[in-house]
Amino acid sequence: MHIPAVFDLHCDTLTAFLDAPSPAGERDTLDLPGHHFALSKLPSGVRWCQCCAIFLPDELRGEEAIAYYERHRDSFRRQMERFSDRVLPCRTAADVEGAWAAGKTAAVLTVENGSALAGRLERVAELARDGVRMMTLTWNGANELGSGNDTGQGMTPFGREAVREMEAQGILVDVSHLNDRGFNELLEIVRKPFAASHSNARSVCPHRRNLTDDQIRELVRRRCLIGLNYYDIFLRGDGQVPTLDDLYRHAERFLALGAEDCLALGSDFDGADLPPCLDGPEKAARLYGYFLDRGLSPALAEKILWKNALEFFRANLP
Repeated sequence: MHIPAVFDLHCDTLTAFLDAPSPAGERDTLDLPGHHFALSKLPSGVRWCQCCAIFLPDELRGEEAIAYYERHRDSFRRQMERFSDRVLPCRTAADVEGAWAAGKTAAVLTVENGSALAGRLERVAELARDGVRMMTLTWNGANELGSGNDTGQGMTPFGREAVREMEAQGILVDVSHLNDRGFNELLEIVRKPFAASHSNARSVCPHRRNLTDDQIRELVRRRCLIGLNYYDIFLRGDGQVPTLDDLYRHAERFLALGAEDCLALGSDFDGADLPPCLDGPEKAARLYGYFLDRGLSPALAEKILWKNALEFFRANLP
């Protein structure tokens, strides 16, 4: 069965596995065998776009956070050059389509954890110049912008300023990991559509990292983007996910709440424990056929696998 394309909104592969150097002594995290995502594991004939996050642990702050971010930004650039025969760095939907037309994978640089700003508003423009196209405001804990799902505070004054500056500089606001209070306060700040790059439905699996029905409705109303997360404990409470049916239950809920034009994929490759049925690109690509078998139309299956994400980038990242 022909699978047109896959557009994945989130993986942690760039900052994972740093203890495994390549034979040349370099750390090519984007093509290490034996891990969830690797360029050499991408299925033949499938156009692929991968958002590659620079993940910052919560304990990093200030100059240490900046140095960590810059180290992995440089790693992304180096790997884009090293693997330039297979992958191209992309900033826009047109770039993604250009990479696909050239027969190459598209890679988009993102950031997970607004601590990369180190509390400095001018750094938003610096990240934009580096090619960062999306940033989660928090990880699980609190930072200079606000609070993640493990903490109870809301958005900080700096966080409010940072959100407005991100919108001005063309960096998508990503609410995955943001807690409920922060989400509600964000709605008072944002002026543009935003993303939940790797978040599931809380009414299907009651984990606080998942989105409530009211949050999903708000995302739909604002024409935002939502990426289905493959993490086993976000799919079901006991983490036992033997088939794709558990992911489909989340997709069904999103669709029932009107997310046909908002729903996408956000695998969390190499950042979470994934079920065997979803632990690599070839298996994720099979979602297309699975969705058809479950009765979704080819047009809707394509929206979820790649079209919604591509069109969201086209509309919101000029």
